[in-house]
Amino acid sequence: MLDLFGGSSGEQLAQAAYSPDYAERFATSDGYDSWKLERRQHFREQKSRSRDALARGDWDEALRLLEEKRPDLEKLCQDSADRHIDLYRVRIVEQPLTPYIQWELHSLRLAAECGEKIRVIGPEHVEQFEQDGILPELLTVGADTVYEICYDENGVSDGAIRFIDAEATARCNKFMEGLYEVGEDLASFFEREVAQLEPPPAA
Repeated sequence: MLDLFGGSSGEQLAQAAYSPDYAERFATSDGYDSWKLERRQHFREQKSRSRDALARGDWDEALRLLEEKRPDLEKLCQDSADRHIDLYRVRIVEQPLTPYIQWELHSLRLAAECGEKIRVIGPEHVEQFEQDGILPELLTVGADTVYEICYDENGVSDGAIRFIDAEATARCNKFMEGLYEVGEDLASFFEREVAQLEPPPAA
């Protein structure tokens, strides 16, 4: 069994508490890279006009609305770079792609173009760690904080479990670094597996 938290006890944060808690900690995390691991293949993102467009089957509108995010993403990545923070993400992708994953890969391509460092791996790279269930969604910030991001049965964000533990954070970062090393750069994956796909069905 994979033990990333080493027995450290976390604190459950509701969604209303998780978002500002992360923002506050990220604002004071200069010099520390942030790592994110995404495993689930379907989400119901809230307050996303582009995601809403996907849900009603308007693919062109979904992509147009994603592009509107470019200035904000460019600013985030530039501000992070100025603070000596690199933003890393590992995205586990199963085939065939779900409609959500097809949409998210377009979103991630935009983030990568703006400066986020993103690689894709297949589930075969993590199956040895998933004997007791799929890997958690993880996000680290600063020297000592890692969030296990929670979702309800419909894939809607449901806050996070926050661990304030430098050793657990380092362990999670090292684990994600290992996955990143065997991953494929998002740009080449996107060009081969996503760029030529027909629009997905509403989802």
